[in-house]
Amino acid sequence: MVRIESEDFDLRKIMDSGQCFRLTERSPGQYRLLAGSKVLELEALPCGAMLRCSESEYQTRWQDYFDLTTDYTAFRAAVPARDRYLTAAAEFGRGIRILKQDPWEMLVTFILSQRKSIPAIKSSVEALCALCGEPLSNGLFAFPTPEAVAACPESALAGCSFGYRTPYVRAAAELAASGTLNFPALTRLRDRKLHETLQTVPGVGPKVANCVMLFGFHRLTGFPRDVWINRVIDEHYGGKFPLRRYRGFEGVIQQYLFYYGRSLGLSK
Repeated sequence: MVRIESEDFDLRKIMDSGQCFRLTERSPGQYRLLAGSKVLELEALPCGAMLRCSESEYQTRWQDYFDLTTDYTAFRAAVPARDRYLTAAAEFGRGIRILKQDPWEMLVTFILSQRKSIPAIKSSVEALCALCGEPLSNGLFAFPTPEAVAACPESALAGCSFGYRTPYVRAAAELAASGTLNFPALTRLRDRKLHETLQTVPGVGPKVANCVMLFGFHRLTGFPRDVWINRVIDEHYGGKFPLRRYRGFEGVIQQYLFYYGRSLGLSK
């Protein structure tokens, strides 16, 4: 087991931050993460987490996945004290990290995320994995490959509660399976070109493209705007958020704003 002690590593906040839909709390303080075909059991600590893996697996896989070499304290320190709302949001969101997830998985996940709640997204993702993902241990399933999804009839995909998103998921799978959508090549694109290219996939608009950039390609310049972010910007910044002030880590700021704004909104 590997013990991570850090105020900037909070499993519950990461789970609720809208970036990862296969991290679940199985019992109080006990979590399970499914990432591609990998399964990781974790335990929340008062300040950090315990990862049930070997030191070598941590070094080769999970340290990078959880972005544990990045100093998130510096991101929060960049927020000026006069911005009371963002200062509060950054403190409230302390513990959120931008995970380095698989671009293909994020493309499908965020196509499905449109006009869906987080529980509904999780349900659809798990249904897709059970439909055509490789079986793992204990009744779990890996996230399916593009080829596996492309081979599924649309009627089967629709059975995963995709709704109007069904043909979009199928189209994304076909593009990726054929190599037209080449993820290694996409990683070499500059941010603007990557954002534009992702929007050539049916069902992917600016917001979804930003999500895939941020959570799938770890481009911290991604700043997805959804109903929660728009509401925060309208109510607390007069419709104009000073994004340039946080150039290079806009996505981290977005997560603090999203998590804080959504938590306040849901508590009302």
